[in-house]
Amino acid sequence: MTNQFTLNSDQIAIFETANQFGKKELYPLSEKMDNDEWWPNGIFKKMGDLGLLGLTVDPKYGGSGMSYLQAGLVCQAFGKWNHALALSWVAHDNLCLDNMYRNGSDFIREKYVKKLCSGDLIGCLGLTEPGAGSDALGSMKTTAKKNGNKYVLNGSKTYITNGAIADVILVYAKTDTSKGNKGISAFVVETKTNGFKVVSKLRKMGYRGSQTAELFFDNVEVPIENMIGEEGTGHITIMNGLDFERAMIAPICLGISERALEISIQYAKIREQFGKPISSFQMIQSKIADIYTWVKAIKSIVYSVLSECDNIDKKLAGKGEIHINSSAAVMFASTTSNKVLDEAVQIHGGMGYMWESEINRLYRSNKLLDIGAGTTEIRKKIIAEGLLH
Repeated sequence: MTNQFTLNSDQIAIFETANQFGKKELYPLSEKMDNDEWWPNGIFKKMGDLGLLGLTVDPKYGGSGMSYLQAGLVCQAFGKWNHALALSWVAHDNLCLDNMYRNGSDFIREKYVKKLCSGDLIGCLGLTEPGAGSDALGSMKTTAKKNGNKYVLNGSKTYITNGAIADVILVYAKTDTSKGNKGISAFVVETKTNGFKVVSKLRKMGYRGSQTAELFFDNVEVPIENMIGEEGTGHITIMNGLDFERAMIAPICLGISERALEISIQYAKIREQFGKPISSFQMIQSKIADIYTWVKAIKSIVYSVLSECDNIDKKLAGKGEIHINSSAAVMFASTTSNKVLDEAVQIHGGMGYMWESEINRLYRSNKLLDIGAGTTEIRKKIIAEGLLH
């Protein structure tokens, strides 16, 4: 079992590959992506060529057969150098690809998983609907009616990361509206299918280069073989996947926090006030020490929970200790990285408040991770209910 505080040679190797790629290929894109809400076409193909997609997928289906911890290390590196692309990577690699691989048929794996691993296809997850929020299952209105050897989907989804650029979507819809959550099923939908439409690309406060959209399904026909699992088991797939999602977005907070520490140290050394660098002032030193300690604490819980994901029966996700701990990991990572960024902006002073500064970009973006994959309040609810019942 991997020691949560010490990485082995294989883990270090994949981190270094992702870190070098992030610094060389992703970081130069980050400012333009944020300013212009721009997407760099072909970037996922570059990731696929380096083996940085489908990390948790069996090589038989085009993946690397690595651990969730190794996948998290890639996410950490991407989060440091281009957090918008890190978020899009998670939506593709974890929410869509890993879910399809773990829960899909061999047909799904052969037809879609291989091309998602290579970067020839871009994927996303379609769960949240307009007006839904935290009650994503109970308020679901998208339907899938069986018609011969096909299902016909009608409805809409919103706040969908990669929604504007995806080739395939893992969509949840109600196949039986009388059964509540147990009437939900999962489907792989190709975006070239008639009746599918990207209604609008959504403008965000942060993560602006990550393409978020509202989607509409108007009598979209989906072959029966594109169902994930059996009819009515979509709620299980959702809950199972959310724990892995929470464990996998937490490294973005870690990467962002590491970058905030790095640039704060750099700035403190070159910024002078009263005739000397501000790094010589005890108040600045105190802030740097706090940030460093918080980053180490984030790393500890993130690595620990990712290691847990590698050592549980994947079918047990959505309940038990991993359900509690994945919520705890992302909650701690997001709330603590907020403290990191607040102090980092303070170290930068007025420059930190300027749009063009990198720390401003990090500060604006991090708030999303208090909301996505279940809000902080939902995470607390999961933890408390798991401990008290």
